[in-house]
Amino acid sequence: MVNFVLIAVCILAGMIFKQTKSIHPDAHKGINTWILYIALPAVSFKYLPKVKWSAEMLFPILSTILVAVCCFFIMMFYSKYKGYSRRSRSTLELASGYSNTSFIGFPLISAFYGESLLSIAIICDQTMFLALSTLGIIAAVKGGSKSGKVSAKFILKRLITFPPLLGCVFALGLSQFIDFSSAEPFFDKLAATVSPLALFSVGLQLKFNGWKKLIPQMSFSMLYKLILAPAIVLALALLFNIKGNVAKISVFEAAMPTVVTSSIIAEQFRLNTKLTNLIIGVSIIAGFVTSAIWFEIIEIVF
Repeated sequence: MVNFVLIAVCILAGMIFKQTKSIHPDAHKGINTWILYIALPAVSFKYLPKVKWSAEMLFPILSTILVAVCCFFIMMFYSKYKGYSRRSRSTLELASGYSNTSFIGFPLISAFYGESLLSIAIICDQTMFLALSTLGIIAAVKGGSKSGKVSAKFILKRLITFPPLLGCVFALGLSQFIDFSSAEPFFDKLAATVSPLALFSVGLQLKFNGWKKLIPQMSFSMLYKLILAPAIVLALALLFNIKGNVAKISVFEAAMPTVVTSSIIAEQFRLNTKLTNLIIGVSIIAGFVTSAIWFEIIEIVF
């Protein structure tokens, strides 16, 4: 409930400030710069050094990547069927293939399963973050291109200069030689700014004019994110006979709503931010309901 109130307050605050003359029309760009260059890399330094890698943790990693890959193909066929542009397709890929595994996922896992299982959720979250920083950026670069075609060299350049991905790489590499435990409070404070500022940025950019025309895209995106994605992970767990808490948390994290960071990437690469922001807002509200349903399904199956 606390998170839901915070979500509503941050988005509403952005919408209200947008209507006043006290804030610049491009203020969200400054906020997004802070999140991309400071806050998101801090998330990696906060969580990655704590991850305990083991063989059983391969399933959360594979399931997170599978959701993103399946989203690519499903949105490709859906966009071709509907006649959508490459820009719209990339927007749908970005908004549908990546879960809100931390800001929404962590509190819900604590509520439904207990804090002891957050270690598995962290694996899902960081894998999702890496997938978003690579596969998500590739989709965004292609969607932001006028021709829809970009060279491998250009994509590689955008990848290796994307601050959150650099944060992941440095956090993984340096944590093998440096103990970051003393700096944890510092990273914790920086990382804590991601969700409220990102939601405030969403509120600043949120536009409801013409939203009815976007209902088909919004509906299909949320159908995949809230229903099909966790169903795919559930099927994978049953196929490979994965049981216990690893299977439960992997499926539950896949059922989380759209990640807020997708709005920032959509804005940076000139995708359809109106669609992305609407999907984020509606999927978060719907996600509180569908996640409870998925919890019951998971308990029955496992």
